[in-house]
Amino acid sequence: MFVTVTLSLLKGFLGTLKLFSLTLVFALPLGLLLALMEMSKRKLISAPVRFLIWWIRGTPLLLQLLVMYYGPGYIFHNNIWGSGDGGRFAAALAAFVINYSCYFAEIYRGGIQSIPFGQYEAGYVLGLTKNQIFTRIIFLQVIKRIVPPMSNEIITLVKDTSLARVIAVYEIIWNGQSFIKSAGIIWPLFYTGAFYLIFSGLLTMAFSALEKKLDYFR
Repeated sequence: MFVTVTLSLLKGFLGTLKLFSLTLVFALPLGLLLALMEMSKRKLISAPVRFLIWWIRGTPLLLQLLVMYYGPGYIFHNNIWGSGDGGRFAAALAAFVINYSCYFAEIYRGGIQSIPFGQYEAGYVLGLTKNQIFTRIIFLQVIKRIVPPMSNEIITLVKDTSLARVIAVYEIIWNGQSFIKSAGIIWPLFYTGAFYLIFSGLLTMAFSALEKKLDYFR
């Protein structure tokens, strides 16, 4: 039974890992874009982004998942996500990407605005363009400063992936809970915690190593 449970949870963990990885792939660059738009001096650009970030950060991710999956069907009378597991996963991914990109945007913005303006001026004196200053001087320092808060959000994402089960996306907790009905045992549900702990531990060590590599920005 232990081997059967472990294999089932590993299968569920692959779904968790897939949702986690794809969320990062899309949310990290989108978050940077939102941060730059939020800092724009043009109200037509910054105001809608600020409203989006305010709305996303002020409502539960669970609610956003439900709205993302069921909302289009009620509004447009058409399930834009399609049927089956693929459709549910796509809706969950969209909700996670939008949610985490807004949180990442605030982290990026805080990191960018923490850089002294004198460094921009020094770049201009050296004859660098605005884009060159940002990519060659500012952004590298921003990465150093945002690693701790970003690592916290990413580790939180590991655990938040379990919320996808509310729209029947198969992930590790879904598989663990299934044994309650099928076999009448509950320990597989607690066993899922080991997967989260190990994965979060590996991420913690990876971020610690990254912080040490970025110590040259002291």
